[in-house]
Amino acid sequence: MTIPNYNEDELQEVARKLLSNFGNINVWCFDAEMGAGKTTLIKKICEEKGVQDEMSSPTFSIVNEYLTDKGEEIYHFDFYRLEDVEEAIDIGLEEYLFSGNLCLLEWPEIIEPLLPDEYLQISIKLVGDNTRSLTAQPK
Repeated sequence: MTIPNYNEDELQEVARKLLSNFGNINVWCFDAEMGAGKTTLIKKICEEKGVQDEMSSPTFSIVNEYLTDKGEEIYHFDFYRLEDVEEAIDIGLEEYLFSGNLCLLEWPEIIEPLLPDEYLQISIKLVGDNTRSLTAQPK
């Protein structure tokens, strides 16, 4: 699925489309350069799922846990500061990934060996100052 040329005002609809098309996949990997809007899109996905809590990037904590209004847990990871895959193993990443709950992963490259057989690869590209292009593909 490709969503070309969207802006921040359209993010809620982008989140809705992703959940509608790929809601059956529990692990989502976000690939984009710094500042491309990974965290902002993840916030909209969580809102769409019914999260009421304050959401922020888990840059220093590595993982944030959110609860939906239906009692479902969502895990939001940021692996930007991880040195190696062993650090992810130490925090129990595999338990999160195979929990059956939605896991949203920023900077997943370093933990690629731990990814399940099925996950969603989401690539965000900067098209202009306020415009992005998104490609989502199950792996």
